Amino acid sequence: MTSLTGKIAFVTGGSRGIGAAIVRRLAADGATVAFTYVSAHDRALQLAASIDSAGGRALPLRADSADAQALQRAIAGVATQFGRIDILVNSAGILVHKDLAETTLEDYDRIAAVNVRALFVATQAAAPHMGEGGRVVNIGSMVADRAGSPGVALYAMSKAAVAGLTRGLARDLGPRGITVNNVQPGPTETEIVADESVRAYLRAQIPLGRMGQDAEIAGLVAYLVGSEAGYVNGASLTIDGGYVA
Repeated sequence: MTSLTGKIAFVTGGSRGIGAAIVRRLAADGATVAFTYVSAHDRALQLAASIDSAGGRALPLRADSADAQALQRAIAGVATQFGRIDILVNSAGILVHKDLAETTLEDYDRIAAVNVRALFVATQAAAPHMGEGGRVVNIGSMVADRAGSPGVALYAMSKAAVAGLTRGLARDLGPRGITVNNVQPGPTETEIVADESVRAYLRAQIPLGRMGQDAEIAGLVAYLVGSEAGYVNGASLTIDGGYVA
């Protein structure tokens, strides 16, 4: 038996990047993993198929995290199908990278809806289906502490809000034996950072001399949802190779 055998996990934004790595890791550790996606239908099906073929269980669900009702329905459906939710990972997120003069109110509303409101909506929807020992993990970013470059004001704002919301939710759910924590990745090798010149610039800023791997982020999430992290609550844990050091 592996560490999460018998657990039911729900991951938002799980079809690619860090989200997909989290889905793979939780499934490999024994959990049944439902995950949402928006447009990457084929990739979501391929991910689920690869997990199933390896002996795991994954359930892809189309639900835009910006659509509160769609997200609520997806969570309610999983809770009804499996009887409960043990683990919630709020991984869905978007990046708006624009100069201030070019940033629109639509940009503001979209990033707030996906990166912050959806986290609240999902946690509120999942909490009634979670018991003692439940785990909520939010995927924030080290830009909550250090923006690092121009053009990321909205993204930094949203991830700082994730850190604050994590602390508040930890107070709300802690008395029920449910922990809430925030993982703050630094520069990570995903398709979001595809330009090699950008990667080279970032590597030069990181004391370890390299960017992170999505599997390393997933490893920290796996620790937080496991039994050994039962006393970790309300924490924001940065995993960035020393980028903000």
